[in-house]
Amino acid sequence: MGTKQDVLAMARASKGASLVLGNTSTGEKNRAIKLMAKNILDNSAYILRENKKDIKSAESKRMKSSLVDRLALDAKRIHGMVSSLQQVAKLEDVVGKITQIRKRPNGLLIGKMRVPIGVIGIIYEARPNVTSDCVGLCLKSGNSVILKGGSEALNSNIAIFKCLRNALSKTSIPQEAIALITSKERRAVTELLKLNEYIDLIMPRGGEGLIREVAKNSRIPVIKHYKGVCHVYVDEYADLNMAHKIALNAKIERPAVCNAMETLLVHQDIAWRFLPVIAHDLKKAGVQIRGCKKTAAILKGIKKATEEDWYTEYLDLILSIRVVSDVNEAIDHINTYGSHHSDAIVTENYDNAMNFLAKVNSACVYVNASTRFTDGYEFGMGAEIGISTDKLHARGPVGLEELTTYKYIIFGTGQIRT
Repeated sequence: MGTKQDVLAMARASKGASLVLGNTSTGEKNRAIKLMAKNILDNSAYILRENKKDIKSAESKRMKSSLVDRLALDAKRIHGMVSSLQQVAKLEDVVGKITQIRKRPNGLLIGKMRVPIGVIGIIYEARPNVTSDCVGLCLKSGNSVILKGGSEALNSNIAIFKCLRNALSKTSIPQEAIALITSKERRAVTELLKLNEYIDLIMPRGGEGLIREVAKNSRIPVIKHYKGVCHVYVDEYADLNMAHKIALNAKIERPAVCNAMETLLVHQDIAWRFLPVIAHDLKKAGVQIRGCKKTAAILKGIKKATEEDWYTEYLDLILSIRVVSDVNEAIDHINTYGSHHSDAIVTENYDNAMNFLAKVNSACVYVNASTRFTDGYEFGMGAEIGISTDKLHARGPVGLEELTTYKYIIFGTGQIRT
């Protein structure tokens, strides 16, 4: 499934299915999503067998261990997929919700109604759980979805998709509402990006190269799940025990994900106390440290950070550290080098915290918490399609509401304009 005709046929079928799905009852959508969760759980052994094929292939190609981790499924991650779908089924359905009703002097009642976007194309790499997360959210928000996963996860994606499609066949929702492009050929993506007549939105999830290519070549509006150059700033007023726990979690819990910390910023007044302790535990966890001149004076033998390092999303056990003079220098660094994804301050000073919240130009800004919480599930959204670093029309985790748009609805009693 990758020729121009194949992709075109899929898009046409998705468009037709979206017209049915957009008017499907909440109860039927929830039933479909619950059946999907059950099917994944019941077929977890099959999914794990197929995932092992992808892992074996990735290891034979000597992929980095952090990227293999993104690809790998186990019982816990299967349970996470199931739980995510179950949470989405429990969420309030935003489709059809009417808000902001106001009465005009002529008696007209004008409001906004939430409606599905239509057909959403999602292009993603590595993480097979994205397949079920995206299908669940798109289904609940009334959108058809066309998925194009990375070739490195093809066996896993096909297995998960089969479980989802089988569950959908037991409902009144057209099976064409969810589709998976299985071709490994690059032209499949090229053709998909041309079909603005049938597809309403594209969301790329993956490396910087993929996202830039999609944004450059798409005729369809794109919401970019851009790279995550995330920061933690340890302020002079920080609780250093708290800062230690947050920094370790943000870097080593899952280093290959977009909300992991890539740069640690430390106030100069506490750097001599904090850096040797945190560096000891980072190195113990296998983290390679790169630092500025002031950091290198404290942590002997580390690699010097280059200008490029401050811009880099390592997705690995590598961390850049910079010592700064105050909160404003930390903010300037983040706004200059960051990707506007997720950034955190650790401080007990209210003014510094509020200054950081106000001035850091990122989708998610934290006070005294790890950046690893930037996730639709953790935000109570059930799951997310991606983390938007754009400002239009969605920002941060893209969940149900962000997967809808609105139309104006007007109630009259025979008014005419004069």
